[in-house]
Amino acid sequence: MERECNGMYDITGSIVTYNTKIDDLKKVIESFLNTELNIQLYISDNSPDDKLKEFIKKNYKEKVDYIFNNKNGGYGWGHNQILKKILKKSKYHIILNPDIYYKKGVMEELFEFMENNSNIGNIMPMVRYPNGDIQYLCKRIPKPKDLFLRKFCPIKKIVERNNFIYEMRESGYDKIMDVPILSGCFMFIRNEVFEKIGLFDERYFMYMEDFDFNRRIHEKYRTVFYPNVEIIHAHAKESFKNKKMAKIHLKAAIKYFNKWGWK
Repeated sequence: MERECNGMYDITGSIVTYNTKIDDLKKVIESFLNTELNIQLYISDNSPDDKLKEFIKKNYKEKVDYIFNNKNGGYGWGHNQILKKILKKSKYHIILNPDIYYKKGVMEELFEFMENNSNIGNIMPMVRYPNGDIQYLCKRIPKPKDLFLRKFCPIKKIVERNNFIYEMRESGYDKIMDVPILSGCFMFIRNEVFEKIGLFDERYFMYMEDFDFNRRIHEKYRTVFYPNVEIIHAHAKESFKNKKMAKIHLKAAIKYFNKWGWK
């Protein structure tokens, strides 16, 4: 049973899971629920079985809705299964990775900032690793060399020099700024955006769907980095360690540039 006030939530959120560890999932769920705002969270499970169902039902009852997809259609596809059902149920929607957690007050401050800036479509807070280091997730619109150097160039200095520009590091990551490409690990989105630009492009199984989606938002709204609040992202960079994931990432990059252009 969903908690709803006057037919409208302040914020809805969705998490796509695939064999996600329960300890990780508890952190992100409890971060999202730790607020006085009127909210509802949805779990879209792409796992091969529905083991999470009883855990969600036992621990969160009406606070979290669980959907078992019975297949792994990909990251964007998994979020779309939720978004298709809830688009008019809230003012804002948060796309969350299952390895995110944060303190109370983050959603409230982002909510207030969005309320006061109606031309913003998507906002991302400061993102840090668990050790406190900054994750440089603000990006300029990528060129093919930006992605291919990161994956395949063995000369560290060349990669670092390119990343300094590509990841907007000259900004210092210490001020509010408009950014063409924001990470999909935490996307605080004005719900009208989905009606104007559509949902995630399901041609991307995994990787690049957030680049594609944010670029579409950026064409019609401001997309903003807001460093005044922060979240923790236990990011594993699987495509840098795993050959299978690297291949999926490469295929996604090719689809992205075939869609948006190679120049």
